[in-house]
Amino acid sequence: MNDFLWVEKYRPQKVEDCILPTEVKTTFKSFIEQGEIPNLLLSGTAGVGKTTIAKALCKELEVDSYVINGSDEGRFLDTVRNQAKTFASTVSLTSSSRHKVIIVDEADNTTADVQLLLRAAIEEFQGNCRFIFTCNYKNKIIAPLHSRCSVIDFNGKVNKKQLAEAFFNRVKVILEMEMVKYEEKVVAEVVMKYFPDFRRTLNELQRYSSCGRIDTGILSSGNEFSIEKLVGYLRKKEFTNMKKWVTQNMDSEPQDIMRKVYDNLYNYFDPKSIPEAVLIISEYQYKSSFVVDQEINMVAFMTELMMRCEYT
Repeated sequence: MNDFLWVEKYRPQKVEDCILPTEVKTTFKSFIEQGEIPNLLLSGTAGVGKTTIAKALCKELEVDSYVINGSDEGRFLDTVRNQAKTFASTVSLTSSSRHKVIIVDEADNTTADVQLLLRAAIEEFQGNCRFIFTCNYKNKIIAPLHSRCSVIDFNGKVNKKQLAEAFFNRVKVILEMEMVKYEEKVVAEVVMKYFPDFRRTLNELQRYSSCGRIDTGILSSGNEFSIEKLVGYLRKKEFTNMKKWVTQNMDSEPQDIMRKVYDNLYNYFDPKSIPEAVLIISEYQYKSSFVVDQEINMVAFMTELMMRCEYT
């Protein structure tokens, strides 16, 4: 299955091959030179390469590593306790590195109790194991855990043009290796549409490539939705029609839908309701990063707009 997914098939195996902001890459290169990995908290939006660089760092230093998914098994205290303790308490027989590494992916989706357990594990196994945490929202990491890690922000000083060009060139190589014909202008537009989410970009391009060619046709067949029709349902408080609209448009990214609502606030919302609408949009954009069911979250978002806002 991994060989089928481009994001896995072409995942960089070395730090040098990762597409990262200059300062971030320099920091990871220094870990390679020192041959040491400190406890790390990698913070940044989805798809920017946090997990990729963590795995590449471990592989390049030939470190024995173990991944715990914070959105899955990482939410259960006993599971994390058993997994972390079993792995961290034993000495590696296959690696020359002094330390093992536990990568806690999407650590901001773990509970406070799990984070306290991991904080204790850092202390207990500091002689044998290091921890790398990845998160989209570092403010969801408890202070005792946060303070025991070196924080690396992937969305700090970013040269957008440089990163987008680097990924554009990487994507062209992948398309050529997959023998997919493409128009450069179209590929560039897809890269910029989803920047800086490189994972989403590659997934979308793989989906578009199913017909063997990426051209202007994919742009015209993209997920378009009518904000005017939606607002009509909200204005008239037609919950059933609103719910149907959501179901029919869930192929679109939740963030894209919310952004389009935001961009059209002054066109459809009563001026007195706009501040309230902005707060609702902000709340549900945040929730969309970790909810289990995006459709339910989107219906709840629309219901809040329906009940709490007035329309022109």
